[in-house]
Amino acid sequence: MTETTKTHVILLSCGSFNPITKGHIHMFEKAREYLHKTGRFIVIGGIISPVHDSYGKPGLVSSRHRLTMCQLAVQSSDWIRVDPWECYQDTWQTTCSVLEHHRDLMKRVTGCILSNVNTPSTTPVIGQPQNQTPPIYRNHNNMNHKPTAIKLWGKISESLGKICCARPHIDRFTFVDENANLGTAMRYEEIELRILLLCGSDLLESFCIPGLWKDSDMEVIVGDFGIVVVPRDGADTERIMNHSSILRKYKDNIVVVKDAMNHPLAIVSSTKSLSCNS
Repeated sequence: MTETTKTHVILLSCGSFNPITKGHIHMFEKAREYLHKTGRFIVIGGIISPVHDSYGKPGLVSSRHRLTMCQLAVQSSDWIRVDPWECYQDTWQTTCSVLEHHRDLMKRVTGCILSNVNTPSTTPVIGQPQNQTPPIYRNHNNMNHKPTAIKLWGKISESLGKICCARPHIDRFTFVDENANLGTAMRYEEIELRILLLCGSDLLESFCIPGLWKDSDMEVIVGDFGIVVVPRDGADTERIMNHSSILRKYKDNIVVVKDAMNHPLAIVSSTKSLSCNS
């Protein structure tokens, strides 16, 4: 598959991050590595979204401190960023609402304009709200270099601050091809851009607890968006998925990260790290 035919992915991880650990960053890195190895995905960004203070978890540190810790943890990363939207709301937000927020934010910013070579250069494209400045991907001084995945993510983050992601596979968004002749008409390329929830197998297993999750939320999270699971402590993800009718229904939307021997990888949660150190 060529770069433009692969699904471009932004990984979103929700949680308390109380505190954030090396395991959380390791989860992002291993998930990206595995998705790239499948040959079907290109991970262009990662988002850490700490939970609101009203979540009610015992011992939950103030979001101000958790955000700072998260920002310090990713300061050397060129593709993972921290988003404070959850923390800034009036109350706790569901995982479903966080995913939908980032999807809708991208739609508002981009206008979701699908264009082709005959489209006038004034038409809004991804990264440019309507009736504002020229597209952020238009570059008269660098027309010989096609934008890379990381370059696209960098431009989005730099220009739009808190922009995060988009709707899943049913939508296609348009980027300017910088190799094009940027005269009276502009050439565009379409890429498929998805937001996937990144989590450990403990969250996957929580889907099977009666009454903990709304079925409607699970349908959106797994059915509309999709999830990438990095197993913890040798968890049997197949058994977990078979235990839930919704997980079985959308099994194709669940990617389980495995190692070179096709064994699930394991990570350690911050909760378990704290309990081991206590």
